[in-house]
Amino acid sequence: MPLTVGTAGHVDHGKTWLVRALTGKDTDRLPEEQRRGVSIDLGYAPLDLGGGVRLSLVDVPGHERFVRNMVAGATGIDLFLLVVDAGEGVRQQTREHVEILRLLGVDVGVVALTKVDAVGPARVEDAAAAARELVPGAEVVPVSALSGEGLDELRAALSRAAARVAPRGRDWPTRLWIDRVFSLPGVGTVVTGTLWSGSVGVGDELRVEPDGLAARVRSVEVHDEAVARADAGQRVAVGLAGPPRTALRRGQALVAAGAFPVSYRLDVCLDGGDIAPSVSVLIGTAAVPARVVRIANYGQLRLSEPIVAARGDRIVLRTQTTVGGARVLDPAPPRGLDPERLALLDGGDAEAITRAMAREPTTLEALRARGILTAAELESGLAGLAQTDNFYYRPEWLDDQRAVVAELLTERARAAPLDPGLAPSELYPGKPWAQAIVGAMGLDIRDGRVYLPGGEGQLDNAHAEAAARLEAALAEAGVAGASVDDPALARYLEGRGRLVRLGDRHAVSTSAYEEAREAAIAECERGGSIELGRFRDLLGISRRLAQLLLERLDVDGVTRREGDIRVLRQAARPRA
Repeated sequence: MPLTVGTAGHVDHGKTWLVRALTGKDTDRLPEEQRRGVSIDLGYAPLDLGGGVRLSLVDVPGHERFVRNMVAGATGIDLFLLVVDAGEGVRQQTREHVEILRLLGVDVGVVALTKVDAVGPARVEDAAAAARELVPGAEVVPVSALSGEGLDELRAALSRAAARVAPRGRDWPTRLWIDRVFSLPGVGTVVTGTLWSGSVGVGDELRVEPDGLAARVRSVEVHDEAVARADAGQRVAVGLAGPPRTALRRGQALVAAGAFPVSYRLDVCLDGGDIAPSVSVLIGTAAVPARVVRIANYGQLRLSEPIVAARGDRIVLRTQTTVGGARVLDPAPPRGLDPERLALLDGGDAEAITRAMAREPTTLEALRARGILTAAELESGLAGLAQTDNFYYRPEWLDDQRAVVAELLTERARAAPLDPGLAPSELYPGKPWAQAIVGAMGLDIRDGRVYLPGGEGQLDNAHAEAAARLEAALAEAGVAGASVDDPALARYLEGRGRLVRLGDRHAVSTSAYEEAREAAIAECERGGSIELGRFRDLLGISRRLAQLLLERLDVDGVTRREGDIRVLRQAARPRA
């Protein structure tokens, strides 16, 4: 199981020397680090614990000026290696680093008491006691990077700690926080980071968020060794094709397309007492100024720039020092704070959360894109929803909507007794799920319109007299038809087969329409097509009426327009 271990501890307590003794690699790669003898940025090395156990190690700076860099490395680790100088004991940055680890939820690790060859046994025991008090439950191992004393015991303790770590984020889609960007001859642009979740392999199509840049994976390496695919928990170097080197930076995330929301807000459960209104939010390898809006133990972080996040992500909040932390409940919330919704998210009930997310019908892709539930949690939560076509909905929501739609159709019947139906798009304007949901309600749907069961239009005396006059006019006019003064009445009569509408303001009798239809078919059979002028002459009508009839024939599937002519559709051809 791939895991990453990160160092922590006060400046000059021997973290980098210990990493070099354990791995054989000097993680101080920058010239300034080598000149000053102080770690400034993150360093990486493979950590061979023996017995086939090989971890990735992140060496972080200990100086207080570089706490942001420390957090960038620590947010991707599975267990810690806390380094305490046996001579100096627990110091200021030791305590802050331990607090950061706690806020990030990293609670498994080992304490290495370094430089034990330079102090007496009593001083070692005092430092060990202070370390045990600071990190209860962690093994404390005296070591010397100079003499090699205790290194085997330290490797064994790390192996035991690694065995206690549960897999982290394995069923989330791919996400890698970028901590380094560089170019190599023959390789091109390379980004490195700890793979938080999912996997990454050659040929994968990913996105660089929050900038929305498309990227294709050209190569994958784990500690300088080429691999076809890397798994969550490993330190990875990814060669990318697509975005230019200048568009990439620390703080971005390489993610599966559409898998994680990008937002200026995060709803969180706060971990800390007196958190200032203005803080720096440290998440992944990013650091973003933010304003905190708080209700009890919950809050919303309103960010100065967008971030990519998922439910469960741990965050460190800092001003001049670390002031608290937070756990993401909703990575793309509405602006207001709803304590009941936050408590529901905090409770973690997958089915309840899924039902709350489905305030109205939604697709599986939309549910996934919220970044609130893992794939397994979402699958469990969907058991409480119903489905029609591609849309999921709460059964009780549909019951409520039946009553709403019934009221709308009742009002429509009062206002337009001849045409009491409504199209689904009129019932739910702008909703992509309107057609599917209305179809699931068990209502009467005819010709794309929705009616109450048995809710046909009714002719009163006045409308009956108008209908008789219109039908008489159509019978007398033949294929020329007649104008329509009452479109609703014409729709009603057409629905009962008593006329054929040509647009909203003209109509012909059914027998006249059949005459026009047969004329068009016969001419297409004879000449292969029919022109507007020829159709007009055949029927002896105006050009405008001939155009209206041809358009209706197109709609009814008799003819098909090709430029300035109509041809007969296959389905309308007479059978031999």
